[in-house]
Amino acid sequence: MSNKKGALLTEEQRLEKALTKKKRRKIALKIFIGFLVILALFVGITTMISVIGVQSNINKAHNYGSAGCAQLEYSVEDNGYVNIKSDKGLKVMQLTDVHIGGGWMSIKKDAMAINTVATMIRVEKPDFVVVTGDISYPVPFQAGTFNNKSGAKIFAELMETLGVYWTLAYGNHDTEAYSYYTREQLTDFYRSEQYKHCLLQPGPEDVDGVGNQVINIVNSDGVITRALITLDSHSYIDGDVLGIRWLYDNIHENQINWYKNVVLDLAKRNQDAAKALPAAKQKSYAELEKVVPTSVFFHFPMEEYRLAWTEYVENDYKDTKNVKYRYGLPGESGKVVYCGIHPDQLFETMQELGSTDSTFCGHDHYNNFSLNYKGINLTYGYSIDYLAYVGIYKQGTQRGCTILDYDQNGGWISTRRIIIRTSTRITPVSPLPCRRSPPPDCRCWTHDNVSFTHCRFLPTVRIFVAFWRLHYGLSDFL
Repeated sequence: MSNKKGALLTEEQRLEKALTKKKRRKIALKIFIGFLVILALFVGITTMISVIGVQSNINKAHNYGSAGCAQLEYSVEDNGYVNIKSDKGLKVMQLTDVHIGGGWMSIKKDAMAINTVATMIRVEKPDFVVVTGDISYPVPFQAGTFNNKSGAKIFAELMETLGVYWTLAYGNHDTEAYSYYTREQLTDFYRSEQYKHCLLQPGPEDVDGVGNQVINIVNSDGVITRALITLDSHSYIDGDVLGIRWLYDNIHENQINWYKNVVLDLAKRNQDAAKALPAAKQKSYAELEKVVPTSVFFHFPMEEYRLAWTEYVENDYKDTKNVKYRYGLPGESGKVVYCGIHPDQLFETMQELGSTDSTFCGHDHYNNFSLNYKGINLTYGYSIDYLAYVGIYKQGTQRGCTILDYDQNGGWISTRRIIIRTSTRITPVSPLPCRRSPPPDCRCWTHDNVSFTHCRFLPTVRIFVAFWRLHYGLSDFL
């Protein structure tokens, strides 16, 4: 009897256990479904905020209207050379590291960035703008998106509205390994019919990188007075796919060979152009027949930036045989200059050819110095960044642009720095002393930070945004 009762109880226990498992499964399923619902709501809400925010900033860009910049007469050759016709020289503005996130977490700071860019262009009215990388910043824990086209679209719409011609040399953040669009895809986007003022060319297919490009300033005699050359300095190397170890790439050997061939080709073109001119004019172009002055633009600084600054510092901040101080300060911590980890021969090739008298880079947002090293000016552009560096939106000594005035003969009239100072707290950014006072060619403007009344939906989600600050949404609806 007891055995039967024991067996019966065992069976009851089994049923109870089965029911318990079933209940647990139901609870687990409910939790899982709840998680999916919350995740879907989160993605949906952040996506909606991103789309509305990006469109809000695009509308803001449109509201600036035309900057009144000159409308250039230019042509594009089959080989990608862009020829700008000018007998008056060219006023070029270098921008760098704009860092437009294009996501739900960066809306306000994106507005600050486009406001700064628009302010400088509307006041300076440059003929041409060269951006040395990092227009987009699709880093999800700061921007809230993987979509690098969002930032690209905001910037392209701004430049088209302002009516200023421009091009760019890609930076490492423009196309992260995890971002949606490649360099090739972004180039196709920038070159679409709606952006008539973007003169970006993809560059030769047999040369590494995208956007290796030549912009020639050509006078009415058909002589090239100055060439602007952009080079893709790529992103990361040696397995550092995500860039978390800061292992930066360099200009590749076939790019250097392409640069060399371009310099030789430009001189040959001038020789051919001069032959068709009267003898008196030929004499005036004798130097340009030998070598065409060039300025080279890229994102990562060359190793020579580090070597030059180190030599200057080690000589107690005094000029040396190789280094002549021009202006500016370093502000980056650690190594100060974060160049590619593998040496290349670009600088040596520049010296050999004698064409390039100046180079311009970005990448190190707090560095804004310019040095002449072994006869070549090595210059950091002033950054725009309000987003990438923690607290950088509160600082202003590193924010601005560089103006390059070229005369009708391709020479420099001046190099000017334009510093945008915001109304927020200004914090010194240089850890190193410098015994040079700012030069007289440095102009400073002050403008208020962007009021964000045009995005009234933000206060309603402020708590939600703060709670989910470390998370990110997706926005690929543009």
